[in-house]
Amino acid sequence: MAPHRGRGGRGGWQHTEVPSADDAAAWFAGRLPDDWFTAPAEVTVDRDEILVVGTLAPVEVDGDEAAVGAAESGRIDRFRADTREERMAIARQAQHRYGRAVSWGAVCGGSRGMFTTQSVPVMTRLRQTERQVLDTLVDAGVARSRSEALAWSVRLVGEHAESWLRELKEAMTEVDRVRTAGPDLT
Repeated sequence: MAPHRGRGGRGGWQHTEVPSADDAAAWFAGRLPDDWFTAPAEVTVDRDEILVVGTLAPVEVDGDEAAVGAAESGRIDRFRADTREERMAIARQAQHRYGRAVSWGAVCGGSRGMFTTQSVPVMTRLRQTERQVLDTLVDAGVARSRSEALAWSVRLVGEHAESWLRELKEAMTEVDRVRTAGPDLT
């Protein structure tokens, strides 16, 4: 079991143990009704939360992009309302099994709706220059608070992390190639 930060007694935040959730995707695959989603649900786990996002059947609607988006959003809203009771029962079972909150979302076409997601406080120390970046985002109207600006920044990095990491790995491979091609000093 991995250490987890949880609210302790008078001492404040204490380490607690959370159960492994390595089998969460398989557990949800077996537990979710077969008719909810068109493909296996995407299950993402961290120390605090399990996020379950499923793909709904596409909406057939004539119209422009706004009309299609409205229809997709409506389908997601209907799924949320129609499945609420059963989703909450499944979430309670999973929370008992894995010791984490369960959040839900749905995708329909190009629309993605998230509901019941957690907003977990993260302790961090930022230097003045880093705080100034967040304040600039707030002043520019990109975010309403430093907290929201930090969340926006993390999402932005996450969107670009895959290509950046691929470039970094390619650069490391090139460094290894150059090092190997260098003179043998033995």
